[in-house]
Amino acid sequence: MKIILNQDVQNLGEEGDVVEVKNGYARNFLLPNGYAVLYNNANKAMFASRAAAIEKRKQEKRSAAASLKDRLDAVTITLSMSAGESGKLFGSVTSAMVQEALAKLDIEVDRKRIEVASHAIKMVGTFSVKIRLYENESATVKLVVVNEAELKKAAAEKAAADKATAKAAAAQKVEEPKVEEPEYGAEGEQELEEETEEEA
Repeated sequence: MKIILNQDVQNLGEEGDVVEVKNGYARNFLLPNGYAVLYNNANKAMFASRAAAIEKRKQEKRSAAASLKDRLDAVTITLSMSAGESGKLFGSVTSAMVQEALAKLDIEVDRKRIEVASHAIKMVGTFSVKIRLYENESATVKLVVVNEAELKKAAAEKAAADKATAKAAAAQKVEEPKVEEPEYGAEGEQELEEETEEEA
Protein backbone atom coordinates (compact mmCIF):
# COMPACT_ATOMS: atom_id res chain seq x y z
CA MET A 1 0.00 0.00 0.00
CA LYS A 2 1.28 3.48 -0.91
CA ILE A 3 1.06 6.04 1.89
CA ILE A 4 2.34 9.51 2.83
CA LEU A 5 3.93 9.80 6.26
CA ASN A 6 2.30 12.38 8.50
CA GLN A 7 5.32 12.41 10.83
CA ASP A 8 8.73 10.79 11.20
CA VAL A 9 8.55 7.02 11.70
CA GLN A 10 11.65 5.13 12.85
CA ASN A 11 13.15 2.90 10.14
CA LEU A 12 10.48 3.94 7.64
CA GLY A 13 10.83 7.61 6.71
CA GLU A 14 10.13 11.23 7.52
CA GLU A 15 7.15 13.53 7.43
CA GLY A 16 6.02 13.99 3.82
CA ASP A 17 7.78 10.88 2.48
CA VAL A 18 5.82 8.63 0.13
CA VAL A 19 6.48 4.98 1.02
CA GLU A 20 5.19 1.52 0.16
CA VAL A 21 4.23 -0.67 3.12
CA LYS A 22 2.31 -3.88 3.70
CA ASN A 23 -1.47 -3.45 3.85
CA GLY A 24 -1.72 -4.81 7.40
CA TYR A 25 1.00 -2.48 8.73
CA ALA A 26 -0.77 0.52 7.18
CA ARG A 27 -4.33 -0.42 8.19
CA ASN A 28 -3.57 -1.72 11.68
CA PHE A 29 -0.87 0.68 12.83
CA LEU A 30 0.12 3.65 10.65
CA LEU A 31 -3.30 4.93 9.53
CA PRO A 32 -5.29 4.51 12.79
CA ASN A 33 -2.50 6.11 14.85
CA GLY A 34 -2.21 9.10 12.54
CA TYR A 35 1.34 8.31 11.44
CA ALA A 36 0.31 8.31 7.77
CA VAL A 37 -2.46 9.02 5.27
CA LEU A 38 -3.38 7.21 2.08
CA TYR A 39 -1.56 8.30 -1.05
CA ASN A 40 -4.16 9.99 -3.25
CA ASN A 41 -4.51 13.25 -5.16
CA ALA A 42 -6.16 15.13 -2.27
CA ASN A 43 -3.48 14.12 0.26
CA LYS A 44 -0.74 14.68 -2.31
CA ALA A 45 -1.97 18.28 -2.81
CA MET A 46 -2.22 18.81 0.95
CA PHE A 47 1.42 17.77 1.46
CA ALA A 48 2.53 19.90 -1.49
CA SER A 49 1.13 22.95 0.32
CA ARG A 50 3.04 21.92 3.47
CA ALA A 51 6.33 21.32 1.62
CA ALA A 52 7.99 24.58 2.70
CA ALA A 53 7.13 24.03 6.38
CA ILE A 54 8.31 20.40 6.20
CA GLU A 55 11.62 21.47 4.60
CA LYS A 56 12.11 24.11 7.31
CA ARG A 57 11.64 21.44 10.02
CA LYS A 58 14.12 19.17 8.21
CA GLN A 59 16.67 21.98 8.11
CA GLU A 60 16.23 22.51 11.88
CA LYS A 61 16.79 18.78 12.44
CA ARG A 62 19.95 18.86 10.29
CA SER A 63 21.28 21.80 12.30
CA ALA A 64 20.47 20.10 15.63
CA ALA A 65 22.10 16.86 14.42
CA ALA A 66 25.30 18.70 13.40
CA SER A 67 25.46 20.38 16.81
CA LEU A 68 24.86 17.07 18.62
CA LYS A 69 27.49 15.35 16.46
CA ASP A 70 30.13 17.90 17.52
CA ARG A 71 29.24 17.33 21.16
CA LEU A 72 29.16 13.52 20.93
CA ASP A 73 32.43 13.28 18.99
CA ALA A 74 34.17 15.07 21.89
CA VAL A 75 32.65 12.85 24.60
CA THR A 76 34.36 10.01 26.46
CA ILE A 77 32.16 7.87 28.69
CA THR A 78 33.39 5.38 31.25
CA LEU A 79 31.51 2.27 32.35
CA SER A 80 32.68 0.22 35.33
CA MET A 81 31.63 -3.42 35.10
CA SER A 82 32.38 -6.69 36.84
CA ALA A 83 35.20 -8.54 35.09
CA GLY A 84 37.57 -11.42 35.69
CA GLU A 85 41.34 -11.14 36.08
CA SER A 86 41.78 -11.59 32.32
CA GLY A 87 39.58 -8.54 31.72
CA LYS A 88 36.65 -10.54 30.37
CA LEU A 89 33.34 -8.97 31.42
CA PHE A 90 30.65 -10.83 33.34
CA GLY A 91 28.02 -9.78 30.82
CA SER A 92 28.31 -7.29 27.97
CA VAL A 93 27.83 -3.60 27.25
CA THR A 94 24.34 -2.69 25.99
CA SER A 95 22.96 0.36 24.20
CA ALA A 96 20.85 1.08 27.33
CA MET A 97 24.06 1.39 29.39
CA VAL A 98 25.53 3.83 26.87
CA GLN A 99 22.26 5.80 26.81
CA GLU A 100 22.27 6.05 30.62
CA ALA A 101 25.91 7.21 30.70
CA LEU A 102 25.13 9.90 28.11
CA ALA A 103 22.04 11.01 30.06
CA LYS A 104 24.31 11.70 33.07
CA LEU A 105 26.10 14.20 30.81
CA ASP A 106 22.74 15.79 29.87
CA ILE A 107 22.85 14.27 26.38
CA GLU A 108 19.58 12.65 25.36
CA VAL A 109 19.84 10.02 22.61
CA ASP A 110 17.26 7.47 21.50
CA ARG A 111 18.55 4.03 22.52
CA LYS A 112 17.64 2.62 19.09
CA ARG A 113 20.14 4.99 17.49
CA ILE A 114 23.06 3.65 19.55
CA GLU A 115 24.87 0.90 17.67
CA VAL A 116 26.22 -1.58 20.20
CA ALA A 117 25.95 -5.01 18.61
CA SER A 118 24.60 -7.62 21.01
CA HIS A 119 27.45 -9.18 23.02
CA ALA A 120 30.04 -7.27 20.94
CA ILE A 121 31.85 -5.60 23.86
CA LYS A 122 32.90 -8.34 26.28
CA MET A 123 36.29 -7.09 27.47
CA VAL A 124 37.63 -4.11 29.40
CA GLY A 125 39.26 -1.56 27.12
CA THR A 126 38.54 1.40 24.87
CA PHE A 127 35.92 1.19 22.13
CA SER A 128 34.16 3.41 19.60
CA VAL A 129 30.37 3.46 19.66
CA LYS A 130 28.49 4.77 16.63
CA ILE A 131 25.34 6.83 17.14
CA ARG A 132 23.06 7.42 14.18
CA LEU A 133 21.69 10.94 14.06
CA TYR A 134 19.60 12.59 11.35
CA GLU A 135 19.60 11.44 7.71
CA ASN A 136 23.12 10.08 6.99
CA GLU A 137 24.75 11.94 9.89
CA SER A 138 26.35 9.89 12.66
CA ALA A 139 28.66 10.49 15.62
CA THR A 140 31.24 8.37 17.40
CA VAL A 141 31.50 8.27 21.18
CA LYS A 142 34.63 7.02 22.91
CA LEU A 143 33.73 4.32 25.44
CA VAL A 144 36.13 3.18 28.16
CA VAL A 145 35.15 -0.02 29.97
CA VAL A 146 36.98 -0.59 33.26
CA ASN A 147 37.03 -3.41 35.78
CA GLU A 148 34.79 -2.45 38.71
CA ALA A 149 37.03 -4.29 41.23
CA GLU A 150 40.18 -2.52 39.99
CA LEU A 151 38.38 0.83 40.12
CA LYS A 152 37.36 0.22 43.76
CA LYS A 153 40.89 -0.93 44.60
CA ALA A 154 42.41 2.19 43.01
CA ALA A 155 39.91 4.41 44.87
CA ALA A 156 40.76 2.69 48.18
CA GLU A 157 44.51 3.09 47.54
CA LYS A 158 44.05 6.77 46.70
CA ALA A 159 42.00 7.32 49.88
CA ALA A 160 44.69 5.58 51.96
CA ALA A 161 47.44 7.66 50.31
CA ASP A 162 45.50 10.88 50.90
CA LYS A 163 44.98 9.93 54.54
CA ALA A 164 48.69 9.14 55.00
CA THR A 165 49.67 12.46 53.37
CA ALA A 166 47.28 14.38 55.63
CA LYS A 167 48.61 12.56 58.71
CA ALA A 168 52.24 13.30 57.76
CA ALA A 169 51.41 16.96 57.14
CA ALA A 170 49.74 17.20 60.56
CA ALA A 171 52.78 15.62 62.28
CA GLN A 172 55.19 18.05 60.59
CA LYS A 173 53.11 21.10 61.35
CA VAL A 174 55.19 23.50 63.45
CA GLU A 175 53.37 25.21 66.25
CA GLU A 176 53.53 28.98 66.09
CA PRO A 177 55.41 30.53 69.06
CA LYS A 178 53.16 32.24 71.54
CA VAL A 179 53.62 35.99 71.88
CA GLU A 180 53.61 36.80 75.58
CA GLU A 181 52.00 40.00 76.79
CA PRO A 182 54.35 42.16 78.97
CA GLU A 183 53.44 41.92 82.60
CA TYR A 184 53.30 45.11 84.59
CA GLY A 185 54.22 44.94 88.24
CA ALA A 186 53.11 47.47 90.82
CA GLU A 187 56.08 49.72 89.88
CA GLY A 188 55.28 49.49 86.16
CA GLU A 189 51.68 50.45 86.79
CA GLN A 190 52.80 53.41 88.93
CA GLU A 191 55.21 54.62 86.21
CA LEU A 192 52.41 54.32 83.63
CA GLU A 193 50.12 56.41 85.85
CA GLU A 194 52.83 59.07 86.34
CA GLU A 195 53.41 59.31 82.55
CA THR A 196 49.67 59.77 82.01
CA GLU A 197 49.51 62.53 84.68
CA GLU A 198 52.50 64.37 83.16
CA GLU A 199 50.85 64.32 79.71
CA ALA A 200 47.67 65.80 81.22
